[in-house]
Amino acid sequence: MSRRSNADTLAEAWWLMPPAAPGAGSVGAFTSTRMNRTINLIAGLACMVLGAQAFLAALGSEGLLPGWNEVLILVSFVPLLIMCVCTSINRFVAPMTAVFALLYPVVLIVWPFVLDGRAVSVSPEPWIWFLINVATAAAVLAFDLPVQIIWTLGIPLLYGLVRLITGGFAPEFWVAIAFEVPFAIILGGVILTLVLVFRGVSANVDAARSRAVTSYASAAEAQATAEERVEIAGLMHDSVLAALIAAERAESPRERALAASMAREALAGLASAESGDDSEELDPMTPSELAIALRDIAAEAGTRVPVTYAEPVQGKPVPGRVARQLLLAAGQAIANGVQHADGVGLTAHIEPVLGDGVFISVSDRGPGFDSAHIPPDRLGIRASIVARVTAVGGVAEIESSAAGTRVTIHWDGDAAW
Repeated sequence: MSRRSNADTLAEAWWLMPPAAPGAGSVGAFTSTRMNRTINLIAGLACMVLGAQAFLAALGSEGLLPGWNEVLILVSFVPLLIMCVCTSINRFVAPMTAVFALLYPVVLIVWPFVLDGRAVSVSPEPWIWFLINVATAAAVLAFDLPVQIIWTLGIPLLYGLVRLITGGFAPEFWVAIAFEVPFAIILGGVILTLVLVFRGVSANVDAARSRAVTSYASAAEAQATAEERVEIAGLMHDSVLAALIAAERAESPRERALAASMAREALAGLASAESGDDSEELDPMTPSELAIALRDIAAEAGTRVPVTYAEPVQGKPVPGRVARQLLLAAGQAIANGVQHADGVGLTAHIEPVLGDGVFISVSDRGPGFDSAHIPPDRLGIRASIVARVTAVGGVAEIESSAAGTRVTIHWDGDAAW
């Protein structure tokens, strides 16, 4: 069985991390919904006014066979009243406007066949004239664009044909429809154009909002994924690899028991990171509490490190989430000092800084190293210290020479995290 390098193992583990759950790609037709509601309300009020005019004209209408005027009034105005109510409450708008838009041409077609045979006067117009643009507006609310155009042009033309038929194609009726039909077509075209423009603008606003939210969600997802990878990489280095190394070197029963304990802690850490459990998040900590916690971390690593601190005159404690990451980074610096410098001259210092921040320094007097020649698979500094501190808005710097190594961690209390 061939042995794989640590670089290959870490690279595979890195890219096998699952991405964040996909966010919603759209925020819905927020503006379009409200625009349609406004259009329905305005159209309903306008149709009610025109319908009231037509109804008053229909009450005193003559020239139809007995009973037919009442039938046509019922067929026309009952659906119109229901349509106006539906547009006002914004319920069943499409079906009820469609019903009126379809019934009105039927009324126009029936009209010439129910006249009582008396001569028809050019003026005043019959009451069906007042409902032409009510029908075209209803079509705009109910149908798609092709049918809207057909109704906007066809209903006035059908009305003009009915006028000519009832007037026996007399010249005065030709003059009348020359004014009435173009007026109805122009008014219907204005209604159709306004509705199309307002709906188009609202749809564009919704599309722009959806793109902005999608872009923001993608950026947030990318940031969360990067932070998760940094955390997992640090955990892999701090816990998993340490447990594997301990297991490989364990010889005595006590060493094997310690390796098993480290493995259990590493598995618990991985499970906690996968589930996003923040149950181990610390309470806000003062410099003295940070110093005590850092001493405990050093003790767990098997060494005693002098940790000095300075208490702030005033200011707030370091938030728990930030304190946890800073302690882990400082603990890794101590572990590096123990591993690579044999703990020679290893010390730590913690003090507050202006703006409710904190400064942590870990130094040793080991042989040092050249940071430019660190292999890419070594994550002790890159992931466990620098990236971890950066993730909470801090800055980590490493200075190393033949005289020793110094790791400084600075977190500004005003930093976003």
